[in-house]
Amino acid sequence: MAGVTECVFCRIIGRELPAKVVSSSPAAVAFLDVAPLAPGHLLVVPREHARHLHELPAAGLSGLAAELPKLAAALLQVTGADGYNLLQNNGAAAGQVVEHVHFHMIPRRPGDGLGFRWPAKQYRAGESEEILERFKLALAG
Repeated sequence: MAGVTECVFCRIIGRELPAKVVSSSPAAVAFLDVAPLAPGHLLVVPREHARHLHELPAAGLSGLAAELPKLAAALLQVTGADGYNLLQNNGAAAGQVVEHVHFHMIPRRPGDGLGFRWPAKQYRAGESEEILERFKLALAG
C-alpha cells in the first residue's frame, strides 16, 4: 500500500505534481485524466486520502458528492456529449489502479465504442433471501 506521501493523487492535490485542474473546492479536486477514455474525461478526488469508498468518512464523501452535479453539467457543456458515465472502482479486482478514492466522469456519445459489460445473472432459489438477511445483520451491527 502506498503511503499518503507516495499517493499520486495526494501529490496532485498538494501541487507537488502537475495536473490540468478544472475545479478545486475544500472537499475535492477535479482534473483531466492523463489517459482519457474520451476527451474531457475527468477524475474527481476527495482531498482526504482514503483507499476505498467505504473508508472515506461521510463528510468527505458528501463534500465530494456535492461537486458532482456542477461538474457533470460543465462536462456536458464543454464536450458536447450526450451523456456520461460516473464510475468508481474499489480494489484491484474492481479495476482500481490508484489507491485513493476517485470517480471517473466519462463523456459519452452514441457509437463512441466505449461500451461496458453487464452480464446479468439470476439468483438461485432462496439465495436472494439469504443475502438479504446477511445484509440486515451486517447493517444492524
